[in-house]
Formats: sequence, structure tokens, C-alpha cells
Amino acid sequence: MSHAIDNSNLHSVIIAFFLRHQRAPTISELASHFQCAEAQARAALRGLADYHGVVLHPNSDEIWVAHPFSAAPTTCVVRAAQHTWWGNCAWCSLGLAHLAGGTATIETRLGAMGEFVTVRIENGKILDKDLVVHFPIPMRSAWDNVIYTCSIMLLFRNESQVDAWCASRGIPKGDVRPVEQVWKFAAEWYARHADAHWTKWSVRQAAAMFERHGLTGPVWTLDEQEGRF
Repeated sequence: MSHAIDNSNLHSVIIAFFLRHQRAPTISELASHFQCAEAQARAALRGLADYHGVVLHPNSDEIWVAHPFSAAPTTCVVRAAQHTWWGNCAWCSLGLAHLAGGTATIETRLGAMGEFVTVRIENGKILDKDLVVHFPIPMRSAWDNVIYTCSIMLLFRNESQVDAWCASRGIPKGDVRPVEQVWKFAAEWYARHADAHWTKWSVRQAAAMFERHGLTGPVWTLDEQEGRF
């Protein structure tokens, strides 16, 4: 007998699978878990993608991204205990470290092409604080092309380095924030991401969280007041 699938329980299974197995579950594995046909699992994944709970490969419906996890290699590697994952961006990688228990390392290159750095997090506290995160894409446009949005949400040494990178890469400068500020924000943003009854933050909740963590300005302004972010 098949088990009912909804966005919440499907998402929780996917996140739990990533945490345990370091990869995304396949459509076949999800169908087995929910004791349903693969066509039903595929339809449920498409529904979750429409809800912006996952990103699917365009030609297969297999999971490409379930924030903060990527099923494909990225510029950020997160390690905790004996597990290793790919984080989609600096923000996602910090959130992943929180989901992994709050003790982890993030390995990346500044600007995805410069100095190799390791960010250490121990017992919920970030130890390497002399870095910044660049947010080039306004949050209201993040899902227009979320893979690209994540790919350029990177760590840098300081704002001057961001300026030089933007000028050389032809990417408009967005907002620049200290990594410790983003760590505290990411820990709250992803705090219930593995919950069985997960739902996306509402636009109002997201806007309130931005403000609570001092994330203000054009990049963080959400035009709509209804819906999910």
C-alpha cells in the first residue's frame, strides 16, 4: 500500500537522505520509501519543484539541488565527522554546517577562483571570521535562475576584493556582509529545514528574518507580501 506524499514529508526524506548518504535519493529510492509507483514519486517531485523545495534535472526529474545541498559538484565542500557534501553557495554551505550539527568545515576558493580557504565552525560558533559573503542577486529575483544565483554567492577576503572581482567578471556588485553575520542568519534560516512538517518561509517571515539579522537594503527588499519565499 502506498503512503501519501506531500511537500513536507517528501522534503524531509530528501534532506535526511542527503545528511545520511551525502547524496540525493533517486526517484526509484523515493518510490521504494513511499511504497508507490515511480510515476507517483516523479509527480510528487515535480510538485515540490514547483513549490521551490527542490531543483530537478530538466530531462530526468532526478534531484539536482535541495537547498542547502547540491547533488552535483560546486565550489563549496562541507565536511562534518565522516561526511562530505557540496553546498550550493556560501549561504547554503553555512546552513548545511548547521544542519550537520554545528561542527564542520567549509572549503572553497575566494571568488571561486582565488585563494583556497577553510572556514571552521565548532559547537555552533564560526572561528574564521575574517571573510565576507557577497550577495549579487536581489532576493526577490533569486529563483529566476536559482542555480546561477547560488553559483555567484561567494566568499571573499574583504569588500575591496569584491569590487575588483565584480569589475573583472562583469557582474554587478550587490550586498557584502561579514561571514559571522551570515552564519547566524543561515543557522536560523535552515534551522527547521529537516523537520517532518517543513514548509517554506512565507514572504513576510523571510522579510522579518532579514530585518532581524540586520540584512537591509535593495538586495534584501521583497516586493510582495504574500506567498512563500
